[in-house]
Amino acid sequence: MEISLALGGGGSRGYAHIGVIRRLEKEGFLIRAVAGTSAGGIVAALYAAGFSPDEMESHFAELDQSKLFSISLSEGPGLLSISYVTQLLEKYLGERDSETLKIPCALVAVDIRSHREVILTKGRVVDAILATIAIPGIFAPKILGEYELVDGAVLNPVPVTIARSLMKYLPVVAVVLSPEMQAPANFVHIPLPVKIPTPIVERLTRLRLAHAFQIFEQSVDLGQRMITALRLEVDDPEVIIRPEVAMIGILDKTDIGAVVALGEKAVEAVLPDLRRETSWSRRMGRGILTPRRGRRREIPAQ
Repeated sequence: MEISLALGGGGSRGYAHIGVIRRLEKEGFLIRAVAGTSAGGIVAALYAAGFSPDEMESHFAELDQSKLFSISLSEGPGLLSISYVTQLLEKYLGERDSETLKIPCALVAVDIRSHREVILTKGRVVDAILATIAIPGIFAPKILGEYELVDGAVLNPVPVTIARSLMKYLPVVAVVLSPEMQAPANFVHIPLPVKIPTPIVERLTRLRLAHAFQIFEQSVDLGQRMITALRLEVDDPEVIIRPEVAMIGILDKTDIGAVVALGEKAVEAVLPDLRRETSWSRRMGRGILTPRRGRRREIPAQ
């Protein structure tokens, strides 16, 4: 039962991808290719590099979540630094090149100079990850040659067409971490470097500026949900898995094991669909059709 995975963005919700992969493997599904955006890009790259779900969960559980993000002073136009994240990625992936990964893998970013989606399939894996997770305004863009790259979720929150292009005749399983349109918004909470007394925090949240920022966040959130819904409708993955992680903010500190478990649980509901889409008859049917292709540009992560 062979499949290709498209792992969507979602910040701290991304640990759920580990649970999805673990359960898929337990059920006998063979992941032959993986594409990822943002948090999904991290898991995609680690999995393609040969890390098992157990190893990924163990490594993530060992990290100090209080150090993940700090106020950026010298890393470019972004509120937060990801120097700690960079150190961790280099610890586990080193100078590994994308072309040496164990299965085909592609990460998605957006070039804000040309306003186009960029697919990273070559070059240093760590550079590709730093590009795909560069949330605009929160983290500084990743400069690669002539490109100024930000989070791929800006244009492609769940890279279905990219996963399909890696293995053209396999069913694409899309793992979506964003809530559906009707779900309540969950705002981004910017981590602060120092503890602020609760009364002061409560007073700050009543300020007009705080309210304005919340409205801005809610508008961006709705836009992202709409882009996700439209892309899923157009790109048409064979199966969609949507873990119940909407309550988690994209920069929240989380119980990693609990989020991983939500990913495992989400697979249960779609097992009949997964088995049907990986059946021999369905695969033969896909083999005689013209492969669907998305518009994209490929560049190396230099």
